[in-house]
Amino acid sequence: MPKANSSLSYTSAHPPIPLPDHHNHPVTRRSSTVLSEASSLPPPANAFLPFNWQASKFSLNDRISALCLNEYMADVHFELNDSDELIPAHKFVLSVGSCVFEAMFQRNNESLSSIIHVPDMETYAFRALLRFLYGDYNTPSLSITHDTVMSILYGAKKYCVLGLERLCVDFLKKNISIENALILLSQARLFDEAQLAAQCLEVIDKNAMYALQTPELLDIDLDTLMAILKRDTLGVREVKLWQTCVAWAKNKLSNHQSITSDMIRQTLGGALKLIRFPLMSQEEFAQGPAQSGILTDKEIISIFLYFNLPSKSYKLCDFDDEPRSTFKEYIVNRFREGEVEHRWSYSDAFDRIRFKCDRRLLIAGYGLYGSIREPFEYNVHIQLHHLDSGRILGENETTFMADGSSATFRVSFKEPLEIQQGEYYVASAKLKGPDSFYGINGLRRITHDCGLDGKVTFHFAYASGENNGSNVDDGQIPEIIFCL
Repeated sequence: MPKANSSLSYTSAHPPIPLPDHHNHPVTRRSSTVLSEASSLPPPANAFLPFNWQASKFSLNDRISALCLNEYMADVHFELNDSDELIPAHKFVLSVGSCVFEAMFQRNNESLSSIIHVPDMETYAFRALLRFLYGDYNTPSLSITHDTVMSILYGAKKYCVLGLERLCVDFLKKNISIENALILLSQARLFDEAQLAAQCLEVIDKNAMYALQTPELLDIDLDTLMAILKRDTLGVREVKLWQTCVAWAKNKLSNHQSITSDMIRQTLGGALKLIRFPLMSQEEFAQGPAQSGILTDKEIISIFLYFNLPSKSYKLCDFDDEPRSTFKEYIVNRFREGEVEHRWSYSDAFDRIRFKCDRRLLIAGYGLYGSIREPFEYNVHIQLHHLDSGRILGENETTFMADGSSATFRVSFKEPLEIQQGEYYVASAKLKGPDSFYGINGLRRITHDCGLDGKVTFHFAYASGENNGSNVDDGQIPEIIFCL
């Protein structure tokens, strides 16, 4: 198994771990002459222990540890593909620490070769395994690092050394980062480490926009990709997931001279059904998936019908429309408490307000004012624009029920929309209904304390053009609902 070459990456997946069959295993890599010469070489410096060495070892653990990697009383040797050195060991010590070694040495012990070939482990990992079996339980001295942990974990799994497994898994849990979460997720699934896999998925949830841009994502297997797509708590726009899945499939097909849409669909397999196309805007779907050739005509028609028919009246769409949500929500109100007046009227125009903030975050929706005297259900169309490009990042046409009070009422996008630090955006809302409350004496700059998530500063400004009269000082769209 190749070693990892970066402190932020982990070695590739091992094959499934069978019970080692070392019974009378022939040594194929070395000739008998080479083995004879090796056995006649001078022993290593620690091959023998001084007379009465036991006197300086005050515990059984100390005495057993002194025998580790030592030729003294060794009755079995191991050879590995990446080294010419034969590693000495003691059958009794290995047997009391591993049921696999115990079964190996008790099965036709007389016919078992005294030199056992281990073809699927590297020397450093096998030495760490032996040091643990001889009583060394210290992570640094076992050399468990970012580069070595997966190889050592493989050895611990292979020889059923549960204590060493726990050390490796605990090390991984403490060192999960967004840079290694994807490859660790693949490894955790391979090794059936459910808790480690769950922690990796949580990291990916919270950093999905970054994770989907890392090259490691292209190397994961289909089952791992599907495990990510199944998440209800994945904090990323669905169109980004679509683009990532297509890139992943093309990477898997990179050995082909030409790649067709049918090949991409076949490579994606069950992952395609996990993409929530109804969460995209109609524009995103029309410009991307609908023209890709990957979806069938029936699937495309069903999604367009979903977009255009009244809410909940069309049930033939095969794709999930449950919004994904992950981050903790916060609300910033650009008006002080009690700064509310009434009789804001509507004439088929958008109320708009321009804003920017000092952190990258997600916009989940807006809080809007409702009817003055009695309950009323408003039809509302909300949008979020990027000011410089004019691009619509997201929109939603829905309803909300006002109760006649001056409270605000939530209207959400289909999924949170990402905005960047320091760039201006325009929040828009077009209401159909009677006059409503509106805010007065608005604030231009608000710093919102988000507790453990830190602080976010919003700057509000006038949005030129159609705005139905809303501006920084007064108007609609009192609240921005955002996620960190």
